Parts: sequence; C-alpha cells; structure tokens
Amino acid sequence: MSAQNYSTVSEFILIGFSNFPQQLLPTFFLLYLLMYLFTLLGNLLIMTTIWREHSLHTPMYLFLCALSTSEILFTVAVTPRMLVDMLSTHHSISFVACASQMFFSFTFGFTHSFLLMIMGYDRYVAICHPLRYNVLMSTRDCARLVSWSWAGGSVMGMMVTMIVFHLTFCGSNEIHHFACHVLALLKLACGKETSSVTLGVILVCVTALMGCLFLIVLSYVFIVAAILRIPSAEGRHKTFSTCVSHLTIVIVHYGFASIIYLKPKGPRSMDSNTLMATTYTVFTPFLSPIIFSLRNKELKNAIKKSFHRKFSPSS
Repeated sequence: MSAQNYSTVSEFILIGFSNFPQQLLPTFFLLYLLMYLFTLLGNLLIMTTIWREHSLHTPMYLFLCALSTSEILFTVAVTPRMLVDMLSTHHSISFVACASQMFFSFTFGFTHSFLLMIMGYDRYVAICHPLRYNVLMSTRDCARLVSWSWAGGSVMGMMVTMIVFHLTFCGSNEIHHFACHVLALLKLACGKETSSVTLGVILVCVTALMGCLFLIVLSYVFIVAAILRIPSAEGRHKTFSTCVSHLTIVIVHYGFASIIYLKPKGPRSMDSNTLMATTYTVFTPFLSPIIFSLRNKELKNAIKKSFHRKFSPSS
C-alpha cells in the first residue's frame, strides 16, 4: 500500500482505562489524586526548606532541590491528564498535545536520571576525596552539572519526540495506554522505517538510562571500598548513612522501571500493564519526598525546625 492511501491521524484516543471496571475508577482516581497532591506538596516542602535553611546550602541539597523540581514537572506533565481521563468519557488527545506530553515526560524523566547520576558522583567525591570536595564541587561546578542535566534531558526529550512524530500515523488512532507512551505510539506508525525507528528509540533510551545506572553503580563500588577502609564501625555507619536516601531512590526508580518495561508482555496483560504503569508514574514520585525526608536526618531536622519556627506561639 502506498503512503498516499493512508488516512493520516490528526488525534489519538487514549484507551488505557477503557477495560477497567467502571465502578473501581473513582476509587483509583481518589487514591492517585491524593498521592499526586502529596507528591507536589512534599517536593515543595523539601525545596522550601532547602531554600530557607542556610545550613542546607550545600551541593548535595542543591542537587536534591533540582531533583524535586524535575519530579514535580514530570508528574505535572503526565498525571493531571491521566486523572481527567479516569472519570471522563472523552479520551481524545490532539496530535500536538500528544507530542508535547511525550516531550515533557521524556525531558523530565531523563533529567531525573541524570540528576541521580550526579548525586552519586557527589557522594563519591565527598567520601573518596573529602579534602578536594570543595574544589571539585564548587558552586559554579554544581550549577554547571545541574544545567547539563537539564540540557541533556531536553535534548533526549526533543530527539525522541521528533523521531517518533516524524513518522506517519495511519489507520487506528487508539493508544493502548493512559498517556502518549512511545512504544504504544510506534505500534500505530506505518511505513517501512517503523521497525528500525522503534529499535533506534529503544537503543537510545536504554543506552542513556543504563549508562546513568552504570556510573551510579561504579560510584558506589568506590564508595563501599572507601567505607570498608574506615576502622571504626561507627565511622562506617555514619559515612554510609549519607548515601542511604540517594541509594534507596535509585533502587526504587530503576527497580520499578525494570518491572514495568522488562516484564514479558502477554496478550491478555494490557489491564495489568496499565495498572502497573500508573502505579509507577504516580507511586515512584510519591515515595521520593518520603524517602528523603525520613532517611535524611539533616533534612528531617530542618523540616521540623521550620515547622516549629512557623507555628511556635512566640513567632
């Protein structure tokens, strides 16, 4: 069939929730809405605390502030539309809106991974090269690393979006997902180059994400080696405790992503895949502020201090 015989798609239909029992959707909506609001408020609380407490104006918390920003923007790019579709009967999304959603979700998602990688490098320098920390992690260097993370995320988002939406979409316009997911969209594309584009997009994404994970793991190999050389158990525990929150977030982030994207896709698993994908999209950002607030003693004390100062009768 020639390209001229295709009927070009101008909008898409998101059918991720169409097969769900309708009586359960309000319950899921309320649960995900509460988690979404908590994610926003939790990250805003972290950012405000870091901004107000001068003791937290260090590279580690600058990176955490940037991470909270990317977390908020990622959830804003995907979750509100998902929540609306759960209770709506009109699930169409325009071509431009779909491309925009993909761009922003990829941009902030990759930025998140790049920032996690940089935070791993920060812990490596702090533990393995403590005497050179102030030189290697100066304010200018930290700002440059954060800027490169955002720039890298934007480039990845733009590249993937342009590659995917450069294709011709024809025939069915039903996306078997609750968002403009790249693999679900590629299934709707037509033309001889579709299979090669799909493989290329997967390779680009996997290479970037696995590259970040490899550098994080490499950082922790050196970190663990340095910690084991500390003579006292108390010193080893105190040093490792500065890495716990970051390491936990990395495990959650990549662990959930592996479950979602690497599990076998059976012919009858669309509903379970959709439910797991929504859980990953909402639940992982929901856990992030909890982990950093509870597992980071310095940040937890700063939050308590801010609340006490704000609500103290003498204030």
